[in-house]
Amino acid sequence: MTDRVWQYIEAHKDNLLEDLKASCRLPSISGQAEDLESMALWLKHRLQQAGCKVELWPVDGGPPIVWGTTGGGDRSILSYSHYDVQPPDPLDLWETPPFEPTVRDGKLYARGAADDKGDLLARIQAVEIYQALYGQLPLQVKFFVEGEEEIGSPNLDPVAARHAGELRSDGCLWESGEFDSNERYTIYLGVKGIQYVELRARGAKHDLHSAYAPVAPNPAWRLVQALNALKAADDTITIDGFNEHVRAVTPQEEAFLDSIPYDGDALKRNWGIDAFINNMDDREALRAFLYAPTCTICGIRSGFIDEGQKTVLPSEASVKIDFRLVPDLQPALVLELLRAHLDRRGFDDIEIVPRSACPASRSRPDADIVQTVIETVEHVYGHEPVVFPSHGGSGPMYPLVQGLDMDGVTVGVGYAGTNMHAPNENIRLDDYFQNIVFLVELFRRFARN
Repeated sequence: MTDRVWQYIEAHKDNLLEDLKASCRLPSISGQAEDLESMALWLKHRLQQAGCKVELWPVDGGPPIVWGTTGGGDRSILSYSHYDVQPPDPLDLWETPPFEPTVRDGKLYARGAADDKGDLLARIQAVEIYQALYGQLPLQVKFFVEGEEEIGSPNLDPVAARHAGELRSDGCLWESGEFDSNERYTIYLGVKGIQYVELRARGAKHDLHSAYAPVAPNPAWRLVQALNALKAADDTITIDGFNEHVRAVTPQEEAFLDSIPYDGDALKRNWGIDAFINNMDDREALRAFLYAPTCTICGIRSGFIDEGQKTVLPSEASVKIDFRLVPDLQPALVLELLRAHLDRRGFDDIEIVPRSACPASRSRPDADIVQTVIETVEHVYGHEPVVFPSHGGSGPMYPLVQGLDMDGVTVGVGYAGTNMHAPNENIRLDDYFQNIVFLVELFRRFARN
C-alpha cells in the first residue's frame, strides 16, 4: 500500500509543495487579529476542498477555531493543530524572508513550516490522497485547528467543554512528532501542565532616594525573601503540601527511562554548563525532566537596572514564575498552596497574579492510538520510535485529550535542526512527504484495529 502512496506523491510533489507554501505565505502571527482571520478563512476553504464539512467556531475575544470532519466508519481520530505562528523576529537573522517560503538543500524555510503548518497540511493532503487512491476514508477524521496556541490557548477550555460530544474520538493525533539528532522518530504521550504566576511586592507610592533605606520598606528585598521561602538550596520545592500531591512514578514509567536515549554530555556542552543540578547523572536528569514538577524564576524586575548607577529605593518589585506540573498537581491547587505558604510566613502582602494555566496530560502507553502509531512508524520509517511518556514542556493537550477521556500521541514533520520558534525555521521535504505516507497508512491501520 505504501508503494502506491509514494508513487502518487512522486507524481504530485510540485502541487503538494505549492499547497504547503501557500499556507506559509500567510503571516498568521499570534495576536494579529486580521491576519489570523484571513488564515482561518483560507483553512476553511482548504478543508472544504478536501471534502470536509467545515464550521468556524467562534472564540470569545480571539480568532475562530476551524472545525472540519470527513470520512465514515465506526472509528474516529481527532487531529489537533494550530494555525497561529510565532513572531519572526529578529528578521535580520533570516536568510530569506520568513513569509516567502524558500526551498534550499531539500528543506523548506518559512515561519510556520514546522510549527505547525507542515503538520497540518500533511494531514489534509493525506486525507486527499487516501480518497484519491482508495475512496472514502474508512474512519472519521476530525480536524480541530485553533489560532491561539502560541499564546497559551486561553479560550480552549470552554470550547472543549461546549463541544465535548463532537470532539470525543477513539484517539487524538497531536502536533510535533519529530526525528531526533540520531534520526530516530520520536513521539510523546503527554506534556507537563503549567501554572504561570506573577508575584508583586510594593513599598512607597513612588521610588525614593536610597538614603531612606534605613526607614522605608524595600519591596525588592521583600520579594527576594519571599522567593527564598519557595525553594531550598538543593532545588527542592519547599511549598507546604506541594510534594505530597506529586504522583509517584510507576514501574512502567520508570522502565521508559531505560528505552529513551539521553546524551547529557551533549546537552551540557550545548548549554555551556559543567554539570546538571546536584550533579545528576543522565538517568536522574531524564527522570527529573519527564516526571518532576518545577518552580522556575523566569524574570525579575525592580528599580534601576540599566547601565550606569542610580541610588534608588524601588517602590515595587515583581517576578514571573512558571510551575511545570505533573499529574495530580492541578493549577488551581498550586495557587491555593502558594497563597497559604506565603501567608503562613508573613508574606500576605505579596500579591499573586495568575497567568496561563493548564493541567498535565499523559496518555496510556497501551492505548489503541499509541500502539497503532508505534506499529505504523515501524512499518513506514523502518525502526521503532523513541517513546517519551511525557514532554518536559507544556501545551494545551489536557482539555482535548484526558479532559475528554481520550489518549493522544504527537505526530509531526520536524527534525533536530528545524529551528522551531527561531529564525530560519525549516523542515526537510523528504520528512514531509514520508509523514504523508505514514498518515495514510495510519488511517488504514487504525480503522482496521
